[in-house]
Amino acid sequence: MSLSECLRAFIPFLLQCSCLPPSLCIICLLTLLLSLSLSLSAVCTEAVLQVRSRLPLNTPQHTHLCLRPTTMAVRDAASPLLLGLLCLLHTWGARATVEVNMEDKVEAVLGDTARITCMFKSQDFGGSGGMTIKWYYVKNSKEIKQIYSQDSLQSTVEKNTPYSERITVDTTGTVGEVVLTIRDVQLSDDEVAFNCYVKIIGEGTGEGTTKLKVFKTPEDPTIQGVEQGISVSDEMAKIASCEVENGYPKPKITWYRDKMPLHNIPDVVKVDHRVTSKSSGLYSVNSDLNMKVEKKDKDAVFYCEVTFLVPGAEKMLETNSINITVFYPPTTVNLWVESPKGKIKEGDTVEFLCASDGNSESQFFMIDNNEGPRLKMENVTRHNSRVYVCVVEDFENSVKLLTNTSVFVNYLDEVVIEPTGSVLVDWKNEFLATCNALSSLRTKTTWFKNGKEVEKGHHLSLKAVTYDTAGTYDCVVTVPEIQGMQANASLQVTVQGPPEIIEKHLSEAETNERELELTCHVRSYPTPNITWGTTNGKIISSSNHMTNVGAKSVAKVQVNITSNTNVFCNASNKFGKDSVTYVIKFTKAETPKPQEKAQKGSYGVVIPVIIICILLLAILGSVLYFLYKKGKICNRSGKKDFTKEKSSKDKIVVEMKSDNTEEAILLGVNGEKQLPNDQ
Repeated sequence: MSLSECLRAFIPFLLQCSCLPPSLCIICLLTLLLSLSLSLSAVCTEAVLQVRSRLPLNTPQHTHLCLRPTTMAVRDAASPLLLGLLCLLHTWGARATVEVNMEDKVEAVLGDTARITCMFKSQDFGGSGGMTIKWYYVKNSKEIKQIYSQDSLQSTVEKNTPYSERITVDTTGTVGEVVLTIRDVQLSDDEVAFNCYVKIIGEGTGEGTTKLKVFKTPEDPTIQGVEQGISVSDEMAKIASCEVENGYPKPKITWYRDKMPLHNIPDVVKVDHRVTSKSSGLYSVNSDLNMKVEKKDKDAVFYCEVTFLVPGAEKMLETNSINITVFYPPTTVNLWVESPKGKIKEGDTVEFLCASDGNSESQFFMIDNNEGPRLKMENVTRHNSRVYVCVVEDFENSVKLLTNTSVFVNYLDEVVIEPTGSVLVDWKNEFLATCNALSSLRTKTTWFKNGKEVEKGHHLSLKAVTYDTAGTYDCVVTVPEIQGMQANASLQVTVQGPPEIIEKHLSEAETNERELELTCHVRSYPTPNITWGTTNGKIISSSNHMTNVGAKSVAKVQVNITSNTNVFCNASNKFGKDSVTYVIKFTKAETPKPQEKAQKGSYGVVIPVIIICILLLAILGSVLYFLYKKGKICNRSGKKDFTKEKSSKDKIVVEMKSDNTEEAILLGVNGEKQLPNDQ
């Protein structure tokens, strides 16, 4: 190997040696010196050989320039030694390369902080010695710019870059690990690659790259359905629109009908998406759903789903559900009585309702020649019983349907009683009456008197009638199948016969008054003639009044104080007579016995007690008066007058009372019209 060749071989060797540890560099230098000496020796040998070739043979000069064999051996051995050293150095340099490990990508939300970790290691790196770290950002594979550098002396954030004010680089406490922190992540940071370059003196260099992904959660999506209805005869029509705003990356919209996703189907379903990129870099997506609707879509539920990416996952948002109005022709029609429910009776208000299974703006209803789907008839009668027809027409779809329903109005005629009106029945005789009413349904007949039930069925039978039998009888006919359906009529029964005096069991009385008032009640029809008298033939004047069952007479009698007074009441009419005699006995009022005189010795005790009681009463009166003035007792807002009613002269009235004569007695006391034969 020539000297020039040796130097050319060692120039790159020297450059690489600068990156080796000091001990290895010393070996390199020694090897270099050895190689140079061997090269010089070889050069000298070549020169001697050239001079010797020019000298004549067998001359002293020629002999002196003869070389030893060892000289040539050294020259031949120099080249293999040099090559071995070079291979050793190259092998050593390959083992000293720095290894850098970084994530492929780091994800962050817009406005948050992103952290990118750079981990590096080398087999002989112990954390000491010279080291240089540099960070670069690479955008669109074209724009490459350094944003940070660090060596053993200082660290520098490069100025005038998009990250000058937003980054810091820190260690994590672990050897061979640094973290690039990017604050307030922007959309412009998306898809930007950050390169970490590490150089360790004596070890080598290494680098790695991490790409930053930026996300922004969109706002809640909104859905808007069309306001007007859609006909099944229309071609594909817009159903609804869905919109989602301010998302990154672009959100995705999927339409659903009854929880089933909708996809484009020719002539059936068409979904149009429009993506808008705003000045902020965020995306808004608007989607329209177009369909050819069917009848079954009238009950369908539509909504849209928005899917979008977030760090490490995919999320979903749904809109609220909407329904649409679908117009479709009718296939069936129904007519029914909406009210009343059940059987119809005369006097009811009947409401018909007609409806079809279609839904069309061009539908036209007519019930019994009356326009509209409803018909109301008030106060119906049996003449309204017939068949009613409903016709529905859909002019747009050329459809005409009709149906009918039968209506029967139940009736209950007026009640007929035989005999009618008012009847006279002889006393102690039998009386029969019948009651009936014509009806379209089964009836039930009941007889009432004074609100109490007296007979069931159409016939009323009264045997051995008395004055208690007389009165008003009501016949009520009801229809059990229809509540409130009933009719009624009345019959007045009057019993005619001889008078009957009620007070016969009150024929004796005692009194201490000189004058006594007696009352005589008579049941009779016709009205009886009532007279009063005494056993000695004296006629007593009386006040007579008519009652609903006969008459009432009141007489004032002078009582004999020496003997019993006998008074009689006589009543008569064309059928007979009746009388009652009153025996009145005068009794003297008892007088109190005179009090026996107290012994004189007792006066000494009684007088002081009386004085003490008077004093106590005076004190009590003073206290009560004081409280009264203070308003503690007795309401002073108004004074009440307490007067003792004067009792009228005591009177003894002898009366016979019954349910039938109570009202008559009261009316007589208040001064009813007197009979013409009153005395």
